[in-house]
Order: sequence, then C-alpha cells, then structure tokens
Amino acid sequence: MSQKLRVGILGATGMVGQRFISLLENHPWFEVVTVAASPRSAGKTYEEAVGDRWKMTTPMPEAVKKLVVMNVNEVEKVASTVDFVFSAVDMTKEEIKAIEEEYAKTETPVVSNNSAHRWTPDVPMVVPEINPEHFKVIEFQKKRLGTTRGFVAVKPNCSIQSYAPVLTAWKEFEPYEVVATTYQAISGAGKTFKDWPEMVENIIPYIGGEEEKSEQEPLRLWGKIENGVIVKAAEPKITCQCIRVPVLNGHTAAVFVKFRKKPTKEQLIDKLVNFKGLPQELELPSAPKQFIRYMEEDNRPQVQLDVNYENGMGVSIGRIREDSIYDFKFVGLSHNTVRGAAGGAVLCAELLKAQGYINAK
Repeated sequence: MSQKLRVGILGATGMVGQRFISLLENHPWFEVVTVAASPRSAGKTYEEAVGDRWKMTTPMPEAVKKLVVMNVNEVEKVASTVDFVFSAVDMTKEEIKAIEEEYAKTETPVVSNNSAHRWTPDVPMVVPEINPEHFKVIEFQKKRLGTTRGFVAVKPNCSIQSYAPVLTAWKEFEPYEVVATTYQAISGAGKTFKDWPEMVENIIPYIGGEEEKSEQEPLRLWGKIENGVIVKAAEPKITCQCIRVPVLNGHTAAVFVKFRKKPTKEQLIDKLVNFKGLPQELELPSAPKQFIRYMEEDNRPQVQLDVNYENGMGVSIGRIREDSIYDFKFVGLSHNTVRGAAGGAVLCAELLKAQGYINAK
C-alpha cells in the first residue's frame, strides 16, 4: 500500500491513547498524524502534554513527540486532518456518545475503545474473530446519522476477551450456563503501581459496572442483526464476579461451563487450537497467527510468562478439566490493554479497511 491512511487519536494523552500510539508506530497501513486531547493539553507538543506520565514500557515514538496536541472538542478542525480516528477520550458516557457521533457526522469513521456506544442498537461492537458480520449494521447507522462514510464502531470490554472467544470456539456443543470470575489488572483502570500504591499486595473485590458488562456484552457479540439493529443472544446465561488484583497487565478468568451436547476434553482443546477467524484468513497486520492456544502445564497460563503471547493479541487457555457440578472448567488469560483495548480496536480498523468501510478521504 503506497499511501498510509491518516489517523487521529482522540484522548491521546491517557493510557489507552498512549497504547494506540505505541501500537501504531511503524504500522504498515496507518500513520498517526493528529493527536487530540482536552483543552488543557491543547497547543502543547505531545511530549510536553504527556510529560512524566508516559506509561508504556517502550519509549515514546519519535514521530509523535513534536506533534502539537489539538483540542478534541474542535471536531471539524481535527476531522479535517485525518481519514479516521481512534477514540479513547476520558469524558462522561453522554459526552462520549455525543462527540463520537459528531466526528462521524464530519464523514470521519470512529473506531472507539470506549463503552458509551456498546449498546447503541446500530453500532457494531466487534471482536473481529467472533462477529465481523456485525459491521453490516453500519449501513443502517449511516442512514440514521445522514452520512456517506462516517460511522462509529466499538470493541467490547477488556474483561471478556479471556473467555468469550473460548465459548465461541465451543459453540457447537451449546454452552448454556457459565460462571466466570475475572482477576483484572490495574492498567484496566488506567493506573500503574506508581499511581496506585494501595494496590500493592492488595485485592479489591469490586470494579464499578464491570460485572454487568462481563455478563451482557458476550451476548451482544453472539447476537444477530434484525431490522437494522443488533439483537443480543439469549444464551449462554453468564454470571460473573470481577476482582481487581495487583497485576500491571493481563486479565485472568476462572470459568465454569455447562453444555447441552457433552464434549470430551480432547474435543474442547481441538476446537480451541483450530479456531480461526477473518483476521487470520486475511492475514491482517495485527492479527495473531494462532488466536487461542492451549497450555498443557498445570501452572499455566501465568501473567508473567504468557500475557504477551502473540504480541498481546492472542488468548492463552489452560487447566481444562471436568467439574463435579458444571461440565468443564478452565482458566483464560488475555492482555487487557492490547487485545482488550487499543490492539483490539486497531484490529477492528484493519478489518474495516480490508472490507472497504475505511478509506482515504
């Protein structure tokens, strides 16, 4: 591809914005040309605006250091500089909804990491390996917004990435009841241990809004488009507890499943390791070659050893075994700010580009 698409990052100074910037360094299709943030950062260079708050382990890319931060609220001005934007703005839900639609109405596609539009009926919420067909709802959304190329697409919550792909791979065995407990990293709250010293050697048994998202969002992924809106699936019923643990990156899930059609352990493992989606078929730049891997060792997956599997875009599963009350149980691990946030959104944008939804203005 000779000409890279021009990308803007909304909310570029926050943790997910920073993750977008680091993931897009040297991207073969996309180039960050615009960074936008709150009015207090506007007018400074990106390097000045971030200051000592750079939270990535890799250095800030040279290409963005001298970009002058634009005011995210100056929608027309920001939109005029880019082909599409990634959204990681830190505002109230209503403000996010409004500003993302405002950008879409300038004929600028918005690929969002935020939760504000996840239940907007004509906004696709997509994990590209699970429900790429939901992008078809964009045509209905454009009619509502009155746009020809502008739209909003979102990715789901980070907490579901370590079990929703697994349950998708096992669909033919008809999972109908699921109990999951997620052990979630502090970067999910946009924090490091330096920002949040009280998390050292601590567990907090509550993350606001997270349990409802973890129970409901997978059902939307498995839903169908009917009359121009996405209608969520009825099953499997999921109940969830979400716990904050002293880990920097990586959400672990302990999951119990009941099936209508009883599989063997070998069948379950086979379905996982052979599970592929459109990103693998199309060989998209950010797609993991092996989306889900199964680890035989009793003590895996572990955050320290496994969180960066497939550059943080793969899911690691271990300890599949029969259960005395449910049929089977397992442990899953995914990278919450790569696959679960910015990386998942980048993969969505790659698929949208491959399918012709995003192109040069």
